[in-house]
Amino acid sequence: MSIWFIFTVIIFRCVIKPCESSQMFFSSTEEVTPGSGSEPGPSSSTPAPWRLNVSGRADRISSSVGSSGGFSYGRVPCESSQMFFSSTEEVTPGSRSEPGPSSSTPAQWQMHISGRADRISSSVGTSVHSSSSCTPHLKATPAHHGRTPQRDLDMTTSSSAPASASASASASSVIVALVEGRGLARGEIGMASINMKCPELVLTQFADTGTYAKVITKLHTLMPLEILMPDTASVKGQGTKLYGLITENFPSVKFTAILRKYFNEKKGLEYVQQLCVPEFSTVLMEVQTKYYCLASASALLKYFEFVQNSIYAPKSLKVVFTGSEQTAMIDAISASNLELVVNHRDHRSAHTLFGVLNYTKTAGGERRLRSNILEPLLDVVTINSRLDTIEELLQNEELFFGLKNAIAHFLDIDELLSALVQVPKQETVPMAEAKITQIIKLKHILELVPSLKAMLQHSKTSLLEAYCTSLEDSRFNSILDQIKSLINDDTSYMKGSLTMRTQKCYAVRPNVSEFLDIARRAYTEVVDDIAGLVTQLGEKYSLPLRTSFSNTRGFFIQMRLEGGVVPGGKLPEEFIKVTRQKNNYGFTTVDLMKMNDHCEEALKDIFHMSYVVVSRLLSEVYEHIHCLYKLSDAVSMLDMLLSLAHACTVSDYVRPEFTDTLAIKQGRHPILERISGQQPISNNIYISEGSNFVILTGPNMSGKSTYLKQAALCQIMAQIGSFLPAEYASVRIADQIFTRIGVDDDFETNSSTFMVEMKEVSYIIHNVSDKSLIIIDELGRGTSPEEGIGICHSICEFLINTKAFTLFATHFLELCQLKTLYPNVENQHMQVQHVRAGDGRAEKVVYTYQLSQGQSEERNYGITAAEMTSLPPDIIQEAKTISAKISQKLWAQHHSDPATVKQRANYRLATRLLQTARNSRLDPESLRHYLKGLKKQYEAEIQNATESAEIEE
Repeated sequence: MSIWFIFTVIIFRCVIKPCESSQMFFSSTEEVTPGSGSEPGPSSSTPAPWRLNVSGRADRISSSVGSSGGFSYGRVPCESSQMFFSSTEEVTPGSRSEPGPSSSTPAQWQMHISGRADRISSSVGTSVHSSSSCTPHLKATPAHHGRTPQRDLDMTTSSSAPASASASASASSVIVALVEGRGLARGEIGMASINMKCPELVLTQFADTGTYAKVITKLHTLMPLEILMPDTASVKGQGTKLYGLITENFPSVKFTAILRKYFNEKKGLEYVQQLCVPEFSTVLMEVQTKYYCLASASALLKYFEFVQNSIYAPKSLKVVFTGSEQTAMIDAISASNLELVVNHRDHRSAHTLFGVLNYTKTAGGERRLRSNILEPLLDVVTINSRLDTIEELLQNEELFFGLKNAIAHFLDIDELLSALVQVPKQETVPMAEAKITQIIKLKHILELVPSLKAMLQHSKTSLLEAYCTSLEDSRFNSILDQIKSLINDDTSYMKGSLTMRTQKCYAVRPNVSEFLDIARRAYTEVVDDIAGLVTQLGEKYSLPLRTSFSNTRGFFIQMRLEGGVVPGGKLPEEFIKVTRQKNNYGFTTVDLMKMNDHCEEALKDIFHMSYVVVSRLLSEVYEHIHCLYKLSDAVSMLDMLLSLAHACTVSDYVRPEFTDTLAIKQGRHPILERISGQQPISNNIYISEGSNFVILTGPNMSGKSTYLKQAALCQIMAQIGSFLPAEYASVRIADQIFTRIGVDDDFETNSSTFMVEMKEVSYIIHNVSDKSLIIIDELGRGTSPEEGIGICHSICEFLINTKAFTLFATHFLELCQLKTLYPNVENQHMQVQHVRAGDGRAEKVVYTYQLSQGQSEERNYGITAAEMTSLPPDIIQEAKTISAKISQKLWAQHHSDPATVKQRANYRLATRLLQTARNSRLDPESLRHYLKGLKKQYEAEIQNATESAEIEE
């Protein structure tokens, strides 16, 4: 029956009339209309003779393939073709052709039938032709006809990174395109980014204040592998401001300048319309007038086609528009100072905020957590929905552990989707093998959906209910049914090279393809022959031989000797390529290497024919790709929320509430808590509209820096939807978080400590808003005391007149007098204790790390710190004497006049009444008691002011 089937196929192939050969992709004599394309069809521009020698058993399948490629779509241009980014030809972005029929010459099949098939070999040339209209065309190795496109003809690539830096940057897979408006539109910047491991095109447009700072911050968050910009932005060293900032901040990232004409907003919109999944098409309404991010998308997707040598399937890409105002901005310096994702001392250390919160089980969940930490949310409703979910997970242990177990089995869905929706222009055997693997992974993932959905069915919070509803989509079952109709039920994703190889080999059901069944029988018999050969060799030499497999060596022989001594002193000469690791020997033979070759040849045919089936499945998967995006979103979000819930079980965390005040009772530093393994000293944090500027003083090493970082970390944790390490927490949403910490010279830019300070503070002043949180730890220490105090005083006055929340740590006690001038300034300090030694003479400083109201009364604590070193006692004593004389001259007692005290009392009462009206949840009796307390406090302050005025008179 099989022979008659083969004859039928051959006759059918031979009578097909050849059609005109298709033009090459982006031919210089043809302009392809965006979106136009033909379905995959038979390609027979050159003969594809298949020679089958059929007998009682199949040992090898031989396919002799012609040398010229019949598959014309997307192949590398030959001499007559214009190159990508050619200066003499404009290629229309978005234009592409689907695999189409090409049959300039007929396919000829030759068959030799005998009583027994001794060899079924496959000799693969540059292309393999299909036998049906849906059959792809495979290449064993990519063939480069004519010349290879050269980047230096049409683009400029630069990178000043050393080898090590480049290597570290290569871990990223994000490509970013940027374009800035010209003329009146200068300062308006469009950005498009795509992660080659995640099929999501992210469009962003920056047009408000602080544009350049926000672009640099966004780039630091993305950690791009490569940045694309128009060539006009860096013409002959006269680069734009944006170009200068990028090259300064990202010296290790590859920069590529592309012809300006490829940044075309019309072509970008065509790309979005062609590639966007229909369910995400609402993004078209958002981006229609965002010309610069559309222009960036045009250049980015065209460049992606060029470097990846593949395109995205139509209607398969998730396109998202994110405005710069949707998340809080944390600049790169602040992220580094706070150790959000990278530890200062050891980049591999988990002693970061990300390390503290990361208990994720999937790669998608880990990426989402990192992204949220670097870009916290601004929407309170979204944050509260996450907090509701975490609260339910903590209260329902069965739900928590059930979801954690279900999520742990998922693979990286984003990476799988990215590979699925990319259509390679040159289809090779490794590519076919990869596509088969992807279908197996997709089957594995879809089979996990019912168990995940079952765990969510009894959830109560809106977020979990929404994800449960999304997983009830019938398209999950539809895709899985389609896969199971052609893929074996027992095929599953497994770890192990040989195990996975076997799964791919037998993935497609039997009787789907006659040729595939023959090739698989050949493969099975070769594997059996290998096992038989190893058994014979073991009996022949009386050695404990066994068959092993690795991706690099294929099948080889392994032997373990307990004593490590080979009988007879050496191995038989028949054994070649011998390796030894302790008592384990690995080797092969000439016959085994030949069998490995036969095995590989049979596998090529298996993968080719299996891909014919898989390609049909992929076209059906594309129709339901949206539900896979929903699954990816659900799994990554659930994984992140489970991770945040897990962090709450490790330590005592509390749910924050959102008001107009930052009030944290007995808060702890989350990273310090992880490092110490026990609860560190806790402190209160209170900043409100009425006292939005806090000056923090205290000796060196008293805990000021830790306290400042603790406030910022708690703010970020609250805005990603996490519980906080505290007894109570109330948080005001911050749209920007700035830090100025550390005093180091910058040798790369030849900047002194003072210049580094001024640059960082200048950045804060130019970008601060009324909703910002500012952390400043030491300022003005790199110059003379007089100048330092003057600069600090003026900067403080500027920040005091904003509504931003500011924590300002300083050793300049003169700044504490700002409280007498401004009613919204608070003085606080870190307490220390002085303990006499046993002899009653020496005094020892004990750090309590406790926060107290008022300014520090400590004097000469720098000298006290110096005493702890090995400086000679006479130097220390001389320093104390000189310091006391200077203090007598410079330090003067400042008093507030009574009018200022009364004004301050009025201001405090008004702001506290406003806070009570906005945020109070007290019952009537408690509220009455609180208001009486405010009244008594106000009356006491007014009375003190009056008495002071009478005394002065």
